[in-house]
Formats: sequence, C-alpha cells, structure tokens
Amino acid sequence: MALWDFVKDAGKSVLGSAEAAEVKDPGPDAEKADTDRKVAAMKAELKELGLDADDVKLTLRSDKETVKIESKGADRETMEKLVVAIGNIKGIAKVEADMPEAEKTATVSSKSSEPVFHTVKSGETLSAIAKQYLGDANRYNDIFEANRPMLSDPNKIYPGQTLRIPG
Repeated sequence: MALWDFVKDAGKSVLGSAEAAEVKDPGPDAEKADTDRKVAAMKAELKELGLDADDVKLTLRSDKETVKIESKGADRETMEKLVVAIGNIKGIAKVEADMPEAEKTATVSSKSSEPVFHTVKSGETLSAIAKQYLGDANRYNDIFEANRPMLSDPNKIYPGQTLRIPG
C-alpha cells in the first residue's frame, strides 16, 4: 500500500465544516455517523466526476484526514485519478492505495512503478508544469487530459492542487 500526501487545507469542500458536524454529546454513534457522512460525501464527489465504480471502497481512517481507497477492478489510470480526486478534497491530508501494475505495450516496456503527481505552486501554469515534467510546454494539454474530469479548464488550477503527470 502506497501513501501520498496532499495539502489538507486546499481543494474542494465536500466534507462540510467541523462546526456544522458538532453535536452536544458526541459518542461512538455520533462519530460513526460523522464518518459515514464524510465517506458518503466523498463517494458523491466521485460519482459527480464519473469515477464511481461499484467496487470502489473508501475508508476514512481514525485520524479523519487519511482515506484508504480499494478497488479490484480499476486499472492504473483510474486508480491514479481516484487518488487525485480524493486527495484534492479539502480536509484530506493523505491517501492510501495499491496501484495496479502499468500495462506493457509494444512501444513502452513499462511505466514507472510509482505514479507521478505534482502539487501546484502559486503562479504555476500547466505549460510550466509540462515543460518541467514532459520537456515541452506545448504538452500542457496532455496534463489537462490526464486530469479530466477533475479539471474542466486548463487555466483553472490552484495552489495546493495535486495533478497527475502522464507517463
């Protein structure tokens, strides 16, 4: 199982605020209900993105900021998208998952064993990121396409967001 770090305070707010979830007498049932609510919110986000395969299981760890993703049927690209989609949710600091092996093709013997992710810094553009990782700023669209459906516009990235870098 690999573990990836994300910027906890950046990303889409789908989990709700801690204040909104507070109850006067929190007990084990209230904590389980809050965890179930957050997992349901994350599943809803995956569904909205079209990444809601039936066999995707999300587990919110006891620290409330680490999510374990499990899927037996997802290919490597889908798992990488699941990791990025969940990691870019505000309040999530770490994502844990097993990555399937990369498919081997006639032209590429194998991809890197670990996916390449990039956390956007203030002032960065997809072109600059493409130049850094792919050697050509004009390949920004490759990064944009690799991060669909999480990205809807190549000009709308934000600091703290994590992006998949295609192989």
